[in-house]
Amino acid sequence: MTATPERPAASAPAVSDAPDYGVLRWLVMGTFIVILNETIMVNAIPRLMAEFDVEARSAQWLTSAFMLTMAVVIPVTGWFLQRVTTRQALGTAMATFCAGTLVCALAPTFGILLGGRIIQAAGTAVMMPLLMTTLMTVVREQDRGRIMGNVTLAMSVAPALGPAVSGVILHVASWRWMFGVVLPIAVVITVVGLNRLQNVGETVISKIDWPSVALSALGFGPLVYGLSQLGGDSTAAYVPWLALAVGAVALALFVVRQLALQRRDIPLLDLRTLNNRTFTLALLLMSAAFMAMLGSMILLPLYLQEVRGLSELETGLLVMPGGLAMGLLGPRVGRIYDQVGGRPLVLPGSLGVLVALTLFTQVGADTSMAFVLPVHILLMVSLAAVFTPVFTLGLGALPPHLYSHGSSMLGTLQQVAAAAGTAIVIAVLSARESGLLDDGVSAIDARVGGMQWGFGVGAIIAIAVVAVAIVMPGRLNAEQEAAAPSLTH
Repeated sequence: MTATPERPAASAPAVSDAPDYGVLRWLVMGTFIVILNETIMVNAIPRLMAEFDVEARSAQWLTSAFMLTMAVVIPVTGWFLQRVTTRQALGTAMATFCAGTLVCALAPTFGILLGGRIIQAAGTAVMMPLLMTTLMTVVREQDRGRIMGNVTLAMSVAPALGPAVSGVILHVASWRWMFGVVLPIAVVITVVGLNRLQNVGETVISKIDWPSVALSALGFGPLVYGLSQLGGDSTAAYVPWLALAVGAVALALFVVRQLALQRRDIPLLDLRTLNNRTFTLALLLMSAAFMAMLGSMILLPLYLQEVRGLSELETGLLVMPGGLAMGLLGPRVGRIYDQVGGRPLVLPGSLGVLVALTLFTQVGADTSMAFVLPVHILLMVSLAAVFTPVFTLGLGALPPHLYSHGSSMLGTLQQVAAAAGTAIVIAVLSARESGLLDDGVSAIDARVGGMQWGFGVGAIIAIAVVAVAIVMPGRLNAEQEAAAPSLTH
């Protein structure tokens, strides 16, 4: 993910017999609070649709634009992180996030609110690879499952808890307080973290390939926009397909340019990471899992509030047990991974995701909450069993000098997949709902029909998660470790 020459192995910090992992504490706290905001808007979408007079397609961009911005910025962070110290990176990322949060809290229009979300995302994008690269640098291989399990709290549980946190806030205050509450917490984490965080690694002065940055933005943005507009009637029929074509061509050019830059060892996103089979499988599995998770996470609050008539607080309380279960299981999953490997976790977890999303396709206008609650818990617990082993296996399969590239690629495609999943699910929901309305079905039944198809999309994606999980290795073997150095050539 960087435009710098590879560093020699000797520059990597030595790991003592009893390493101190305290350096990760403040990075985890900062990452948790910024990633929490990735989905904190999900529960507020119905209220924001009414307040700003926008449709679901437009409102979902408060989440999709956040993820897309991260996808565009994350590749640049490799270059940025090698130019600055760990403390400087934390300060820059959190200051940017806090500025965006303030803009959101004061936003008078939907457009300004969207702009604030984009600024927030730019800061969040730095925190994710900063945490992952630091972790892979300082943590011993035998401890990575346990530590990664704790990091899962920030990487996966934060977005799972976003709707629950916003539901509580929305019950007692304006949606603006979702940002008003987060802002002082983020400021405190920034100040204390800068005082206590120790720098890790060395800085390297380098140049960045701006054409690669432009091609990345021109690829991911139109691609997700095109997906979000499919089946809609707010734009001309050719617009989505034109956007998809532009995005596909730009991404193809991006790949070609990275391959050319690799010959000089200065790629923005080093695609040689894909030569590693374990990492590539992890990349595919994580992308599909996040696509399914975020798609379902944006659908469930819409169903609970618009179809079942629950308040934001009731919606938040309903999804909170699943988020908490995911968080509590993270460290335990990490310890189990250290003991038995990934296969006993990843395969059952993937099957659980498929079962949960398939069950969600059966929701109706009068479905009992006694059905919805355990299915949501099953989904979150299953994702917890998947994320920690896959993150650890994927990055652990790479040689140290490609850690930053690998974490960048995982973060980028994870966000693009999540944004695409959200866009596709909303597009399918809207298209199915419109078709049912045209057939004379009642508004509420048409909405339910659209949501059933939306959850069906998630279930189809979950089939891909299971397929990759079947061939995913359980541990890194000697052959993979021996082959890793060849990726530099």
